[in-house]
Amino acid sequence: MPSTAAAVWPVLLLVASNVFMTFAWYGHLKVEHRPMWLLIVASWGIAFFEYCLAVPANRIGRAVYSAAELKTMQEVITLAVFAVFSITYLGERFTMNHAVGFALIALGALFVFKGAL
Repeated sequence: MPSTAAAVWPVLLLVASNVFMTFAWYGHLKVEHRPMWLLIVASWGIAFFEYCLAVPANRIGRAVYSAAELKTMQEVITLAVFAVFSITYLGERFTMNHAVGFALIALGALFVFKGAL
């Protein structure tokens, strides 16, 4: 039987990796008047650290979760991290449409973890 750490570490690592990836993909939106090549290089540099966390998260998580569960978990974490990022860093509003859309995606994730119908 896998340990509790094998179940928890992938979640923590995926949260951390998604913070890095969100900054790699969207952090440059607040940086104006910089050459595109510089933004790309900076984003690749940030994404390196995301991979350093995501690969072990999936490797460790495979002992407890299926590949579909890991991918689903990653997508839900991505949405949660992005929601916080867009509000706090980008200063965007989080509307009811966003909440409903994200909730429906999370509901879909429940079916992946529920098992066979």
